[in-house]
Amino acid sequence: MKIAVMGAGAVGCYYGGMLARAGHAVTLIGRPRHVEAVRRDGLLLDTQAFRARVPMAATSDAMGVRGAGLVLFCVKSTDTEAAAAEMAPYLSPDTLVLSLQNGVDNCQRLQAVLSQPVAPTVVYVASEMAGPGHVKHHGRGELVIGPAAGSEAAAALFAEAGVPVQVSPHVMGALWAKLILNCAYNALSAIAQLPYGRLVEGEGVDSVMCDVVNECLAVARADGITVPGNEWDAVQRIARTMPTQFSSTAQDLARGKRSEIDHLNGYVLRRGQALGVPTPANRVLHTLVKLVEMARIPPGAG
Repeated sequence: MKIAVMGAGAVGCYYGGMLARAGHAVTLIGRPRHVEAVRRDGLLLDTQAFRARVPMAATSDAMGVRGAGLVLFCVKSTDTEAAAAEMAPYLSPDTLVLSLQNGVDNCQRLQAVLSQPVAPTVVYVASEMAGPGHVKHHGRGELVIGPAAGSEAAAALFAEAGVPVQVSPHVMGALWAKLILNCAYNALSAIAQLPYGRLVEGEGVDSVMCDVVNECLAVARADGITVPGNEWDAVQRIARTMPTQFSSTAQDLARGKRSEIDHLNGYVLRRGQALGVPTPANRVLHTLVKLVEMARIPPGAG
């Protein structure tokens, strides 16, 4: 199958690389420096299990999605509508678009722009771009895909490529579970510029995270969402399974880029306001990250 990755950052490169390694024709659509490196040397897929250079196509043009039966949509949540509009003219009518993004509302925002089927997808992977054309995998890698035309076929492709995957009708609860993990870790990791393993050793961190989790769960309940499992256990498990991982928000701020904080703690804050649920811990973390952005990123940049 021809597959395109719209937004070839750490998530897109990892999953696109795994699919290409399994023999699929994958086109990465990303920033020029990464595109040049992949065209020249292939993608360096540096995982916990293996290290390999994987040849694949790469471009900076949204036209790269043309002819793809499957698009992994991996852009930042802040760029969802703009990137969707860029690629829309080149999509086939039956192309399946998977939203591999942080946040819980990207699927709806994508579907408002596209006529193609869109499936929300929950991503559990620790990865980073270690350099142009070099994706470093720190742990995990599971996907949960929502039901849509083609979801089962897409799941089969990932499974054949060695990616743990399931299709679930309860994907919204899973998206909220992932959102809560992000709300607990992302801002704190970004403010301290610490990986998860060291972050949780900080004085008072457990209590702050617990407050954040409880607020998120209260908002989810008020919004009619059932979050599966024990979310506090899941939060504690992240530090054990991904001890060296910096949050995506920390990586963005370290590179002088604007973060997705408005779609993480900021989203919980806005939904809490709309539903009458107080979220003071999420408000403080959102405000602090916005202040760090203001201090580090020039106006108009990022």
